Amino acid sequence: MSDKKMTSSRRHHLKSLILGIAANWLEQEKKDLVAAKEAYMIEACPAPDMSGDQAALMELAKKISALIDKIDEERYDAEAKVQKADKEIEDLKIKVVDLVGVKKPALKKVRMSADSMLAALLGSKHKVTMDLRSNLKQVKKEKKEESSDSVGDWRQNIEDKADRKKMFETS
Repeated sequence: MSDKKMTSSRRHHLKSLILGIAANWLEQEKKDLVAAKEAYMIEACPAPDMSGDQAALMELAKKISALIDKIDEERYDAEAKVQKADKEIEDLKIKVVDLVGVKKPALKKVRMSADSMLAALLGSKHKVTMDLRSNLKQVKKEKKEESSDSVGDWRQNIEDKADRKKMFETS
């Protein structure tokens, strides 16, 4: 046996035939549904007999009112059954989720600045800036010239430290 592949044109032709048949079936089903509704309405709701005097018409109105009440009760009962079934379905869905367990998604690493983190935590009402660099004092770097052969004068070293101390004390 050799495996012969169907050509694309043949496949498309068969697909269009199947779709055409399905469309005809759907059309026929709609017509049958309309006919069934009409037959039910003729059987269940015959045309009222409007001949007669006022007393006969009042009796007819009372009968129609009683039928309306009966149908309303049936509709209410059907709605109650549907709501009960919906609640049971919802409970079963919750039980299924409980049995299976909720899988925690893998968290993604997000780069966030300190300002945006504070904004997310405190909300947009509070304006807090965490510009840490603006609060830093400027420090001047000094180049020390040390000679490798001499240790240096100790008085000069004390004066340098006193200058630094003054620089940090002033604000």
